[in-house]
Amino acid sequence: MADKQFKKKISDALDNDVLRGALGRFGDTYITAREKAYEGYDFPSIRENIVKVKSYAASHLDEMIDQFEKAATARGAKVFRAATGEDAKKYISELAKQQGVKRIVKSKSMASEEILLNKALMAEGMDVQETDLGEWILQLAGQHPSHMVMPAIHMTKEEVADIFSGHLQRVSQPVITELVKTARAELRKKFLEADMGISGANMAIAETGTLMVVTNEGNARLTSTLPRVHVFLVGIEKLVPNFEDATHILQALPRSATAQQITSYVTMVTGPTPAYYEDGSVKDKEFHIILMDNGRRKMYNDPKFKKTFQCIRCASCLNVCPAFQLVGGHVYGHIYTGGIGTILTNFLNSENDAKNPQNLCLQCGKCAEVCPGNLDIPEMILELRNRMGEKQGLPFTQKFALDVVSNRRLFHSLLRVASKAQKPFTKGQPVIRHLPLFLAGMTEKKSLPAVADIPFRDVFKTIKQDIKRPKGKIAFYSGCLIDFVYPRIGEGVISALNEKGYEVVFPEGQSCCGAPATYMGDRNNARKLAIMNIEALNAESVDYVVSACPTCTHALKDSFQDLVKDDPSLAARAAELSRKSFDFSKLLSDLGGLEPGGDGVPLKVTYHDSCHLKRKMGVYAEQRKLLSDTTGVELIEMKESDRCCGFAGSYSIKFPELSEPILERKLNNIEATGAKVVAVDCPGCLMQISGGLDKRNPNIKVVHTAELLFDKRKKTSKKS
Repeated sequence: MADKQFKKKISDALDNDVLRGALGRFGDTYITAREKAYEGYDFPSIRENIVKVKSYAASHLDEMIDQFEKAATARGAKVFRAATGEDAKKYISELAKQQGVKRIVKSKSMASEEILLNKALMAEGMDVQETDLGEWILQLAGQHPSHMVMPAIHMTKEEVADIFSGHLQRVSQPVITELVKTARAELRKKFLEADMGISGANMAIAETGTLMVVTNEGNARLTSTLPRVHVFLVGIEKLVPNFEDATHILQALPRSATAQQITSYVTMVTGPTPAYYEDGSVKDKEFHIILMDNGRRKMYNDPKFKKTFQCIRCASCLNVCPAFQLVGGHVYGHIYTGGIGTILTNFLNSENDAKNPQNLCLQCGKCAEVCPGNLDIPEMILELRNRMGEKQGLPFTQKFALDVVSNRRLFHSLLRVASKAQKPFTKGQPVIRHLPLFLAGMTEKKSLPAVADIPFRDVFKTIKQDIKRPKGKIAFYSGCLIDFVYPRIGEGVISALNEKGYEVVFPEGQSCCGAPATYMGDRNNARKLAIMNIEALNAESVDYVVSACPTCTHALKDSFQDLVKDDPSLAARAAELSRKSFDFSKLLSDLGGLEPGGDGVPLKVTYHDSCHLKRKMGVYAEQRKLLSDTTGVELIEMKESDRCCGFAGSYSIKFPELSEPILERKLNNIEATGAKVVAVDCPGCLMQISGGLDKRNPNIKVVHTAELLFDKRKKTSKKS
């Protein structure tokens, strides 16, 4: 699919007020409901148990399959191992023909959606009826699921009523209880007439050959009991060793999927049940279980993606994803949607089908925070993005820009030129509020920061560091934004660390951390910048390396090590750099914080958590204490303080139509606090939020924690 077509799908979804309303209402209630569902339970422990169970099953996959097949066969089932989706479709089709099947009922099965089973069976002249309410609605509407657990979450009761009215040729009222009654009446006769039932399963218990199905409707039980032929279609990742192991997943699945303590039905099927035939006879039904691979082994055998077998298909990653909440699942293009869906699509369908959807990920990490399988979905998506970049190359403009950034002297020279060339647009202000012609859209919803007249690397040379009791030396890694846009943040960092007794040095050879290259899929330029900074920072010669940008800190601590792991000498230096690298608030806190003090002038401050700082590094309490210990500061927590602001580096340029509504939600939450200042620890977030507020409410200022501490404690940079 061309990028223009993908953009068109995004635009259509954003223009659909009904879709956004339905997704928005669910997203607003899900997080609170999920927290309530987990009250009294130790989520980290549950997650740890799930990881143990699922990783064990995956690492003993053939053993699990053999054990399951032996147990299921002993209880009367016929087990077929399908290497591909085509194998599974062929088996079911031939079985149906052999058994004289004309009418089929299906309970919910994403595996069947994955291989387009309905289409194949209907092409053979069979009547295939979905019986899950959401799936039935979508079948009537001619759509695929937009969500793995709640397939019709994107639809309103009014839309469903219209679909029912068109199908039944009579008016259906948009009353949920009445719509459910209508569905029950229509589907009941389908169960009674069906020759075959097809089911999915949430778990396959190897020890006993049992299939476990977790649902909120009775359709799964009717599908598995009434028809004379029953087929379970199950992905091989659903295997678990025994019932005790299954209980760990059962604790998390309903709570994470629908925020329920437990679903209405937990059904366990072990072997065939009796079936009543038209001639009045009663005998065991034809009971078949298909264990399907269809790319799953390939996914597991890839070291970067083997943990995908820990996914329990709860779809909590979709429920908390800011992008999914705006556009829904159909924009993702294939059957599986959201972050995990992008990864599954890449392996179970095709790399080409995952090419556009992977760009929707903001890298905010919220999905990893709630995932009961403890999957780092953003990191996996980054890996996909980099592999695609290596295989297919980047668009010319992106590649050219990244080549420039990776050339330190050229990049910095261009930024110095930009500080002069921007004068007609800044009009003496530190922001750019309007750009001409085709660039106008960049400043329509938010202002852009101006490049500083003097970069921090030049300001640094004029700072006299006053250290009363010297304790050591710290290298400051500024990153691009502090160096060339927000140099006062750097002054605040130096002032605070000087107060703790540390001299701060600024290695001249440092440059961009490479995050833009990493997030755009240019691993070569990312590696080039990693090497440049490892050598420039020379971590071996200092006590610590400090950054005031969480994205940069993440690069120093994690990304650089991965990028140079094939070079033992560089890898050792990267490990040393990682060990000594800290984000500003974390390091200052670990060093004992600052003595309580400040100018005493009352100031209401709210705080926005950077995605990288909170979720990648677990830092969120430290900066709040630093602010609260500052005399005069009244810290007011905003709603959803850790929800992404929509910046996400190049994301705000590539997808401004998604970035803007995410920012708007953040601005609403900020204004609701009544605070006069928003404190942040990420220059990117500062750029995004201050740009939005400058257009909407310029009375609210946005400052970095280091800068706020600098100002409130009346510290001034002393010039030599």
